[in-house]
Amino acid sequence: MKHYIIYDGQCNLCVNAVRFLENIDQGKLFNYVPMQDEKTLTQWGITPQQCQQGMILINHDFSQIWQGSNAIEEIGKLLPTNTFVDVYRALPGMKWLGDKFYEQIRDNRYTLFGKCDTYQSIYCVDGSCNIL
Repeated sequence: MKHYIIYDGQCNLCVNAVRFLENIDQGKLFNYVPMQDEKTLTQWGITPQQCQQGMILINHDFSQIWQGSNAIEEIGKLLPTNTFVDVYRALPGMKWLGDKFYEQIRDNRYTLFGKCDTYQSIYCVDGSCNIL
């Protein structure tokens, strides 16, 4: 069962993270939807305002949604790196620090990492890539 990752398709950091996950996963666990894919997100009831709060991970049946640093942690748990996430969560103060670090990156991503043309993953939802 695949999970859906909603990412900023115009953020260089986000795009490189998706490309990294694509190389590791090869489309087995995740489908990727850029937040610029308004058609798909509207069908799912996800607003642009929600997307601005950070990366979103949705499980295969849409019964669970994670956002921001929680989404990154959950992605890490689904990959072979799951032990790292458990250690990270067990260290006192790391979750709080990670959340704050994520917020700073999210709010300054274009300034820090630049903006690019919208990236559409080859592992898009059901093979239908709906960029503008």
